[in-house]
Amino acid sequence: MTARLVVLVSGSGSNLQALIDACADGRLDAHIVLVISNRKAAYALTRAQEAGIDTAYLPLKPVLESGGTREDYEAELARWIAPASPDLIVLAGWMHVLGERVLNAFEGRIINLHPALPGQFPGTDAIARTFDAYTRGEVTHGGCMVHEVIAEVDAGRVIAQDEVPLLPDDTLATFEARMHEAEHCLLVDAVRTVLGSR
Repeated sequence: MTARLVVLVSGSGSNLQALIDACADGRLDAHIVLVISNRKAAYALTRAQEAGIDTAYLPLKPVLESGGTREDYEAELARWIAPASPDLIVLAGWMHVLGERVLNAFEGRIINLHPALPGQFPGTDAIARTFDAYTRGEVTHGGCMVHEVIAEVDAGRVIAQDEVPLLPDDTLATFEARMHEAEHCLLVDAVRTVLGSR
């Protein structure tokens, strides 16, 4: 049975595009039923709309400005996701730490793509932090992983990972481009692995 995916995004959506393409060409037996962004200007929303996928924009700031809390935002996010009945929720460049409201509502059904290897550079700016560490001689390569989402940031069970080389003539831009290529393949493989195990 074709799986239902909900994808959460915050940026340009190149990883979302990889999933859209994989669903379209049959590499994934899945259908993206909803894309949610916490940033209005995220190009990922345009990618989704052009593919005929339902989209939603749910920012945190107005909730806080109206006297709400992060927990209220989490509850609202869960309410938006629930009607889509997702088999899997994919965080593809989603720049917001999920709390217990969402994690409990969709326990075991949320995965995240992170541009670093397990135990290295959790949180934001992982690609730049990896490159900086390389220039200081602290690491010899970078990598990316897809993991289950738990309360601790980027610390859930690893589903798939891939090393990404750092080359002597690399700039941050060339390393970042190589990282994104690896991410696109890894994310599709990881989603296929998770769906195949269900």
